[in-house]
Amino acid sequence: MRKKIVAGNWKMHKNATQTAELLNELKTQVSSEDNKEVIVAPTFVNLALATSILASTSIKVAAQNMHQAESGAYTGEISADMLKSVGVHTVILGHSERRAIFHETDALIASKVDTALQHDMTVIFCFGEELKDRQSANHFNIVENQLRDGLFHLQAKDWEKIVLAYEPVWAIGTGETASPEQAQEMHEFIRETVRKAFGSDIAEDVSILYGGSVKPDNAKEIFSKPDVDGGLIGGAALNAKDFLTIVNAI
Repeated sequence: MRKKIVAGNWKMHKNATQTAELLNELKTQVSSEDNKEVIVAPTFVNLALATSILASTSIKVAAQNMHQAESGAYTGEISADMLKSVGVHTVILGHSERRAIFHETDALIASKVDTALQHDMTVIFCFGEELKDRQSANHFNIVENQLRDGLFHLQAKDWEKIVLAYEPVWAIGTGETASPEQAQEMHEFIRETVRKAFGSDIAEDVSILYGGSVKPDNAKEIFSKPDVDGGLIGGAALNAKDFLTIVNAI
């Protein structure tokens, strides 16, 4: 049975003091529940602090990115070994902002996935179409291509460490709104695409998160859809009350 997951991506927000305040508030109110997982992804400089604060809780800590090389002359980059050395065993890869702002390609993201899996890390793999793709009715093709190019070289056993996170980029900060029905339509398509490539067992076991501006007032309806297994949360993850409301909507 696939897990229900709520993951908070903090992006470039929260200094050390603010990180500690938010985590200390969350850890008193997030309880351990079977088949439900809560993840937070603070900035790199606060990952060690986060794992320390959350050490005795069920809340997991993820990194927002990772370099594909083991080590080397890559100024400013972070390796898998560095993340694991501070207690981080989950990494977000292929986020829409990494693709759009930092021009990460499907091939580069695939190599990062490989490195993470070689280090026995869990990967939250992000993908999704932009507004122009949705308007031209090319959204299913874009999503299928990103999945194929980023993940379909993997072995079946690797999928135990994969979480999918669908980001409709066109519905994030654009004024456009994705309905719960549109979320379900795409999640169903994603699961069917995985089924065709890897079979029903993997397709039914993989968690697919929705990353399209989930908020306290729409989380319950979105999460009620049969193929939506939780959310990758942006802005609402920076406020304890909002994030906890979303966690409790699962």
